[in-house]
Amino acid sequence: MSMKDREEGFERKFAFDEELRFKANARRNKALGIWAAEKLGKTGADAEAYAKEVVMADIEEAGDHDVLRKVKGDFDAAGIDQSEHQIRRTMDELMAKAIEDVKNG
Repeated sequence: MSMKDREEGFERKFAFDEELRFKANARRNKALGIWAAEKLGKTGADAEAYAKEVVMADIEEAGDHDVLRKVKGDFDAAGIDQSEHQIRRTMDELMAKAIEDVKNG
């Protein structure tokens, strides 16, 4: 195997991993939105719309801070007592599930 073949293989693997991470992140954010919507008393179409807002919040900056800030701000505005730590723990749990779901198709 030539060095060029190895390099191309690494690039394909990197692109594949990035795509999986993107899909898992979007899936996690939607699940987080549904979880948060339930705590906010939203159901049905309102819950789905809120979940989309959470997914869209992720494009504001790199990392999870924008999503955390959105959910925490909405909880605070609604008087719901959830610490950043509790929200982050839920995000981590949902990310593990999302990664598993994406890998399993």
